[in-house]
Amino acid sequence: MLLIKNGHLIDKANGLDSVADILIKDGRIAEIGVGLSAEGASVYDASGKYVSPGLIDMHVHLREPGQEYKEDIESGTRAAQKGGFTAVCCMPNTAPVTDSAAVVKFIKDRAKEVGMCKVYPIAAITKGMKGEELSEMGELREAGAIAVSDDGKPVKSGGVMQRAIKYASMFDLPVISHCEEMSLMDGGVMNEGITATSLGLRGISPAVEEVMVSRDILIAEHEGLPVHIAHISTKGSAELVRQGKRRGVKVTCETCPHYFSLTEEAVGDFDTNAKMNPPLRTQEDVDAIIAAIQDGTVDAIVTDHAPHHIDEKRLEFELAMNGIIGLETSLPLGITKLVKTGKITLADLIYLMSTGPAKVLGIEAGEIKVGRAADLTVFDPDEKYTVDVSAFQSKSKNCPYDGMELYGKVYNTILDGVVK
Repeated sequence: MLLIKNGHLIDKANGLDSVADILIKDGRIAEIGVGLSAEGASVYDASGKYVSPGLIDMHVHLREPGQEYKEDIESGTRAAQKGGFTAVCCMPNTAPVTDSAAVVKFIKDRAKEVGMCKVYPIAAITKGMKGEELSEMGELREAGAIAVSDDGKPVKSGGVMQRAIKYASMFDLPVISHCEEMSLMDGGVMNEGITATSLGLRGISPAVEEVMVSRDILIAEHEGLPVHIAHISTKGSAELVRQGKRRGVKVTCETCPHYFSLTEEAVGDFDTNAKMNPPLRTQEDVDAIIAAIQDGTVDAIVTDHAPHHIDEKRLEFELAMNGIIGLETSLPLGITKLVKTGKITLADLIYLMSTGPAKVLGIEAGEIKVGRAADLTVFDPDEKYTVDVSAFQSKSKNCPYDGMELYGKVYNTILDGVVK
């Protein structure tokens, strides 16, 4: 038994935003109230801290199997735990690709062995992520896959995506779309605009993302089935999702902290730590993403945690790999850039980082509720600290926030009633 005392409970889904206690028995929440006591229980004093539902990151790259030199399940989940996450969903662009029951089971077994947080594998939409033949989604679901995506690559064929959405719905598997119209890329390496021109770099038009967002929303609308749009970064994408929702399309979407906290100017003097895909956009896009968070267009905030070895980033900008790590800065960036600036409430942020992802994925998590698994995050939103990449748990250090002052320190996660 564990008794959490005097924590400020915050859970928008259940109307919690006050100081109270939580009694945990057999890994589940047994009672919520003020002045609770339980003989023989271990006591966790959360005075002066917030206790939220365990954070869920539905978009990470753990790199195992096959790319353990960048990250592995142990280092990635340690980074997740340090960042306040009790669950992460790992993308399938591993080596081999997560397109078989054997790889799904390997990931789940390895995560259970490490035991830092829950890991939900996301399997590939197509075999080998080649965009041609659909994966065996029934077997993948049975093995433990929680969704399907070819993230890292788009499903180029609209016909294949249409069949995928229909097939996945038979197994209640959310389809997560990486929206990128490759024929429009034209060798681009950062956002198309003045900054790219001044640096002499080829630009990536917002249309690269928006054309595919539009395609997949229209397919979902035609089929009457859901689709989830990954890592939206542009004003146009936000508006496409917004209008789709207004028409009743079953579309959900996510965005990342870097798309509401940084602009293309972070590339500065060819800083490859600010190179990602989709690329950092303009201030107008940042403002539009924040507006989409405010009005409910965005369903989840995710990291798209993408670790790379230093040798893959310490290259000419055009040759460097895309992606940044984000598990250990996500909550502080949300607090600093959205809550402390008055854009949204802390309750809204926690919803987008816990309850929202759980709803998209259809899992019983992301709430402080009697009977639910006791997965919780303990943090202080007012504690200020300086980001020190050298102290990160992640194997990789490709982070553009090093040295930045942020608010929000995670103290512990509680996983199935066990303090981490």
